[in-house]
Amino acid sequence: MCRAAAVLAPAHRPRALSSTGDPLVDEVLTLPATELAARIRAGRLSPVEVVDAHIDRIQAVNPVLNAVVAERFDVARREAADAERRLRTDPDTPGALLGVPFTVKEMVDLEGMPHTFGSRSRAGRTAGRDATVVHRLRAAGAIPLGVTNVPEWGFWFETTNLVYGRTNNPYDPRRTPGGSSGGEAAIIAAGASPFGVGSDIGGSIRIPAAFCGIFGHKPTHGLLPLTGHYPVYAYGPDEHAPRANPYVVLGPLARSARDLMPLLRLMAGPDGVDPNAQEMALDDPGDVAWTGRRVLVLDDPRITLAARATPEVKQAVWRAAHALEALGADVELLPDSFFRIGTEAWFAALLQLEGPPLRKLIGIGSRLALGAEFVRSAAGRARYSFPALMFLLGEAIGGMPARRARTLLAEARRLADRLAQRLGPDGVLLMPPHPPTT
Repeated sequence: MCRAAAVLAPAHRPRALSSTGDPLVDEVLTLPATELAARIRAGRLSPVEVVDAHIDRIQAVNPVLNAVVAERFDVARREAADAERRLRTDPDTPGALLGVPFTVKEMVDLEGMPHTFGSRSRAGRTAGRDATVVHRLRAAGAIPLGVTNVPEWGFWFETTNLVYGRTNNPYDPRRTPGGSSGGEAAIIAAGASPFGVGSDIGGSIRIPAAFCGIFGHKPTHGLLPLTGHYPVYAYGPDEHAPRANPYVVLGPLARSARDLMPLLRLMAGPDGVDPNAQEMALDDPGDVAWTGRRVLVLDDPRITLAARATPEVKQAVWRAAHALEALGADVELLPDSFFRIGTEAWFAALLQLEGPPLRKLIGIGSRLALGAEFVRSAAGRARYSFPALMFLLGEAIGGMPARRARTLLAEARRLADRLAQRLGPDGVLLMPPHPPTT
């Protein structure tokens, strides 16, 4: 076993976490955020020791993972000490997550931290304020430790860029943690952060969570305000008149599924800035009953332009299905071609969004000589990552014909209606988060 794997994920351990030699610290690094908060509130743990344990863990694993790309450890320690003083003075001091540390995807504003999106064209940029969801978590007493790595502009499902380099999977550093919230998933899976803030447009929370064995949730669009995340809106001719972008969302990643709903409750709701955000009812997960609930299974979807699921992935889907069936759910297999147009329809939907061209985004207003950039990349003098250049090339070549896009969008609406009918009011769909293990 290579040194990195031995440090991070011995084969006999089910999680990407090796023992520190201190049973208390080992427990702190595996507890859900809500349990950490409860023990801090009860006086069984202190904010200082919880924050210190996670900082020490980051310092131990990050040289191998390269997941946290900028830290605020000194400030976090002062904030933990302040939380401890407030608890001693007033045990009822407010804060549902008082003293609990967390991390933030680098594309989400954390005041004073880098905000480059992994792009050299934004080198030196820092966030001037907290994103709304980060502000709400901090208002609840949570303490940010730093920001985590992303692919350039979030344009890929692997986490690497020319500003920070490559992030590695904590179970096997030779493998990817996924993307674009790959830094978040990797550092959480390694026990160095109880939870984090990510974002998702086409799998950027769900894929890293699956690759790293943690829990992530892409919520319904509009539940969490996007203020402080970029890109946020779709723009028309007037960039000061944002319209709803129905695909980008912020969401939580966590070491425990028990934390997802409490985190959503803390982060949700309008903020008076994001025109997309709205009030939505959030029910109690404890009220979910599985007896008679419909569970649709699609273990090996045949989707145009997508790979087929491997046996290991199909087996994982069925393990989940059988677990729900044991709780009383009615399991039903969907036809493997049900989502055949999925990839094409997704691209068609994105192409309908008006906004500044990628050249403007990546070049910060400058006109890029795309051919010259590919030559620079081949010569080892790249200024932009290869995935970013490929997206630019696609933009330069042009998207699909308008008639084809309209046809796909109409088919996608009919597909959504069919799925809603099959699921009913409370059904569940189980599918692979990614076709192969990687």
